[in-house]
Amino acid sequence: MLMDKYFEAMKNVLIDIEKTQKEKIVEVSEEIAKRLSKGAAWHIMDTGHMLMFEGVGRTGGMMALKPIKITCELDNPVRYRPSESKGAVGYDSILGFADFVIGRSNILPGDILMVGSVSGYKHFPIDLALKCNAIGCLTVAITTVEYSSKLKSEHPSGKRLFEACKYYIDNCSNYGDTIVDVEGFEQKICPASGISAGYVMWAIQSTVVEKLLEMGLKPSVYISNHMPNASKINGQAIDNYTKYGY
Repeated sequence: MLMDKYFEAMKNVLIDIEKTQKEKIVEVSEEIAKRLSKGAAWHIMDTGHMLMFEGVGRTGGMMALKPIKITCELDNPVRYRPSESKGAVGYDSILGFADFVIGRSNILPGDILMVGSVSGYKHFPIDLALKCNAIGCLTVAITTVEYSSKLKSEHPSGKRLFEACKYYIDNCSNYGDTIVDVEGFEQKICPASGISAGYVMWAIQSTVVEKLLEMGLKPSVYISNHMPNASKINGQAIDNYTKYGY
């Protein structure tokens, strides 16, 4: 069954993460914990997959991790008229958009910026990482190195995201980000990057919690709203996060 092929392939991706990324996850997490202990903020910006949904605000997750949410709406309700396709233009290809984001966000020197991009070649996430490097932020990419390595960067520097950030964690997916071959079908199916990125994210969060505890600090962590006394417990944790930043 294709389902069994998927299960096996996905397990292999997760095993690859454990075999190849563990030391780097520990190194990244140690630096994140040190910065949080000194008042830094921890930001995450994802270019369209699951990290800001899976990694933020979940039971068992750290309150310190906060998303950079970007919205851009355009309302132009004219009557239908046939026209040639203009192509899709996303913010990740707009020159100078990183300056706008840094200027309008709460990113400060010394903070932590985690950037998620599977392909890692678009202008905006690379530019954001480079400009955050320049102001002393810790930049961490979660990306697919095999995929990104085969793509040409859209940034003038020629760098891909894994080359632009101080650290990168490889989610260990592949070129094309699909892992199941289907006999008689011309393309693979089932992406790996969503689940593998979430796997990396929770590995990092668990290690940051561990490092803060080793420093004698109590990290603020959500419990499920359905647990007994959840409002009180989460409220106390929010107060702790607001006071200390971790």
